[in-house]
This record gives sequence, C-alpha cells and structure tokens, in this order.
Amino acid sequence: MFGEKNIRFAKGIQVNVISRPLINQLVRAGTSVGANYLEADDAESKKDFRHKISICRKESKEVRHWLRMLVAQEPALKEQARTLWQEAKELNLIFGAILRSKKTDV
Repeated sequence: MFGEKNIRFAKGIQVNVISRPLINQLVRAGTSVGANYLEADDAESKKDFRHKISICRKESKEVRHWLRMLVAQEPALKEQARTLWQEAKELNLIFGAILRSKKTDV
C-alpha cells in the first residue's frame, strides 16, 4: 500500500529536468520498502530477516529525504507530501522497533 501511495503521488508531479531524477528515486525507495518486507517475511534465517528489515528501515528513511527534495523543487506539493512523509516516519519507527526486539536476536 505504501509503495502504491508513492506511485500515485509521483504520477501527479509535473516532470521536468529537476523533478525526473527525484521522482525516480522516490518511486524506487517507496516500492522497495514493501518488496523487502515480503522478502523478510520469507527469510531463511533470523540474520536474513534482520537484514531485510534493516533495508526496509533504510528505504523508508530515504523516502522522507526524496519527499523533502521534491517539496524543495515544488513547494505546492508540501501538503500532499506531508502524509507520505509521516507514514514513512512511522514505518521507520516500526522497523527500528522490530530490529530492537528480542524476537529477532541472532
């Protein structure tokens, strides 16, 4: 769902020389969160699970960065980006909590 929201947001952005690479990065990071979570769910070991969850955490943090850059490029996107930024922050906190959990100790 998070990746899909990022795609819908990105589709509404005016494409220009500055926004094109930012949009690409946002979509890559935003869709990577879900893909890596699915891989974590099918992990072959606790170590593999932790690795995939750590990637989810990094990618959700990266989404926040690309959203900030897109808003810097186009301030009118601020309100739309705010919701996605908040969701990315919450996901980052969730993945961090999972990594700190004793259930994932190797």
